Amino acid sequence: MSSIAFVSVFKRYGEVDAVKQLDLTCDAGEMLALLGPSGCGKSTTLKMAAGIEAVSSGEIYFGDRPVSRLAPGERNIAMVFEDYALYPNMTVWENVAFPLKVRGITGQPASERIGEVLQLLGLRQMADSPVRGLSGGAMQRVSIGRALVRDPEVILFDEPLSHLDADQKVQLRAEIKRLQKLRQVTSILVTHDQTEAIAMADRVAVMNHGVLQQVGAPQELYERPANLFVANFIGEPPMNLMKAAFTGGGQVAGAGWAATLEAARLPVLDVGNGAIVAGIRPENIAVQAPDIAGEGRGTIVYREPRGDADVLTVALEGPAGAADRIIAEVPGPSPWRAGDRVSLGIDVGKLLIFDATSGRNREALQ
Repeated sequence: MSSIAFVSVFKRYGEVDAVKQLDLTCDAGEMLALLGPSGCGKSTTLKMAAGIEAVSSGEIYFGDRPVSRLAPGERNIAMVFEDYALYPNMTVWENVAFPLKVRGITGQPASERIGEVLQLLGLRQMADSPVRGLSGGAMQRVSIGRALVRDPEVILFDEPLSHLDADQKVQLRAEIKRLQKLRQVTSILVTHDQTEAIAMADRVAVMNHGVLQQVGAPQELYERPANLFVANFIGEPPMNLMKAAFTGGGQVAGAGWAATLEAARLPVLDVGNGAIVAGIRPENIAVQAPDIAGEGRGTIVYREPRGDADVLTVALEGPAGAADRIIAEVPGPSPWRAGDRVSLGIDVGKLLIFDATSGRNREALQ
């Protein structure tokens, strides 16, 4: 096993910095997800690790070994692509065997490795089947098998589940995670799907505009986002983000709501300095009868049933034309309907405060 370290890595295309000052480590045996919207630099980062794209400046290390100037074939990596990249006229066995054949590994040693991998992936029964007749999920299993059979130092997954239907995605997510942990192979997963990243990765690195925004365990990113971008990008429904101000006595208020923070938080929050944005997850808002005390009141304007939960959009009561709308997620099916007037109870301990200018979570580094 080897770690992967990006040290002050830049990637430039002409005047455009696609990846900027990337300092990031994937620990040995870890699955690290690179998550972000299209064009954020995650695929470029993966390609630099693979040697498909050259590093403009900085260095990439596999363990203690610098690899930025090594060809892809000298890095002992394997890649799994979204489009499978299989030979359609070959059988499952022949596709998995191909990397060994190229390296001159044949006979009994090759057969044993291929058989072991096919067994791990549940492909033994279809070993003699042409891959062109397989389902998308089965083809991606073959692609993973072809990566594993090489016994690589690193596996790089480039959107491996994007072509699969929902059921196949759920099944293969679990399968990839199981195999990665079983083999303890250092892996990087590129995805734009936060569900995929959270389900499969030990840690998630969020990127935007070529810049690493935050890296941490999935729950850490969800509960303690470093900035407004991460807060908004992670979570479904997304976090409520509302312009707010400190009004004295530990109180923070927006258009149609107000909450009193714990005194211990106030020195860190720098309450006298600049404009702020308050953030609260929808599941941390209680929807109550209008006569119950809360941090705000309003009227439900939309109810979205989701089976075990209802997502409610509430128009808060505030200054004319200036009231916030807030989204609450409550256990479903709930009794609430559009038009109902309600009181909202905000879990103040989970109310986050962001700097409106920099976007930084004022407590993120505490």
